[in-house]
Amino acid sequence: MHSPDIRTLIGKYDVPSPRYTSYPTVPYWQDNLTAADWQTSLRHTFDRSQAAGLSLYLHLPYCEKLCTYCGCNKRITTNHGVEQPYIKALLREWELYRAVFGRRPRLAEMHLGGGTPTFFSAENLRWLVGSLLETVDVMPNAALSLEVHPNYTRRDQLEALHDLGFRRLSVGVQDFDPRVQHVINRPQTFEQTKRTFDEARAVGYESVNADIIYGLPLQTAESVQMTIGRVRELRPERIAFYSYAHVPWKSPAQRRYTEADLPAAAEKRRLYELGRDRLLEAGYVEIGMDHFALPDDELCTAYTAGTLHRNFMGYTTRHTELLVGLGASSISDTWDAFAQNIKEVEPYMEAVNEGQLPLTKGHLLDDEDRLIRRHILSLMCRHETAWDEPTPAVLRDALVRLQPLAADGLVELDSRRIRVTETGRPFVRNIAMQLDERYWQRQATGPVFSRSV
Repeated sequence: MHSPDIRTLIGKYDVPSPRYTSYPTVPYWQDNLTAADWQTSLRHTFDRSQAAGLSLYLHLPYCEKLCTYCGCNKRITTNHGVEQPYIKALLREWELYRAVFGRRPRLAEMHLGGGTPTFFSAENLRWLVGSLLETVDVMPNAALSLEVHPNYTRRDQLEALHDLGFRRLSVGVQDFDPRVQHVINRPQTFEQTKRTFDEARAVGYESVNADIIYGLPLQTAESVQMTIGRVRELRPERIAFYSYAHVPWKSPAQRRYTEADLPAAAEKRRLYELGRDRLLEAGYVEIGMDHFALPDDELCTAYTAGTLHRNFMGYTTRHTELLVGLGASSISDTWDAFAQNIKEVEPYMEAVNEGQLPLTKGHLLDDEDRLIRRHILSLMCRHETAWDEPTPAVLRDALVRLQPLAADGLVELDSRRIRVTETGRPFVRNIAMQLDERYWQRQATGPVFSRSV
């Protein structure tokens, strides 16, 4: 059977679809989780996963300037007086979790995200992280990392966190084209970015990641060529080459430009392939979805060994069942339940200071959820999944929905296995969506997800 060409496939499969950092995805949570349910789930997962330790995510939402492309939960301010009250709330929230656990946790990984974590001073970062680390047993080879914006990152901040055990850094690049930078309100020179790379390596950071986005407004093949070329000069150990998510109903700042300013689906895919080819030429290995790593990097090793994991922090080399998210809008995961914090900063802080876990919604997974989650995770991390007979009813339904994708050469199917083909890898979100029973039960009537291409 002759498979359609890539442009035909893009035209067919460029539809809104989740990125699958969780299953069920947040819009389809049932909000069926009580405070008592959450604490019970926390204790059970904490007790059974002590050997693997837990993951800790800290959401630091503050930025001095608004990047219009950004869909993250953030607070724009130049008032640095907000730092210490927010840190006190984070530490208080962690005390509430520790009281639920009843024992000293073991820490497998910690990540600082935002916002811009380096909005916070070196002194305050040292206070925050140092206070947290005093309450846990840090496991051997624990992964401690943070995201930074080069325009707001100083060496003393990098040194403070390195002294506390941080060895991984993710540097926001996005695009070096001044026209693109102007429309997304993120002026950032190559020299400033290089300074951050150089200082991080001089301080002792062992792995630096570069975040690049394709599909941005006014972006062209020339700007992607130039950006990838400059990033290759920096030689980061890892690269996240993300698809821009256009969600103006969620992020009103994206209305600064229109869809007419964005590359059409086929052109957007061409930008990815252009960048991907230049990265492969430079010796990087394509991993999972939108990620690349040098062959000797842990992420590449985990991908090759089939142990790559994916959670709300993205791809990771560690499979921890318990992820605790601290801060406004953070999401926690016990493998049996999800819970999200209040998104607005002040109500979040008020709840914490009143001694309450600051939850706004959650989802208690049932057996079917856990089954589907396992198979979607396998597709996203290993591009295949398999099961023993008899095939569960929910997977039989998925196999029926996958038949047209198999006819288009995106997947290979048999009664106990789904394998994503090379042709299908750009469409792994579409493939995973065929297993998403909650999506098919409750298809949205309005915009929810960004487009898959």
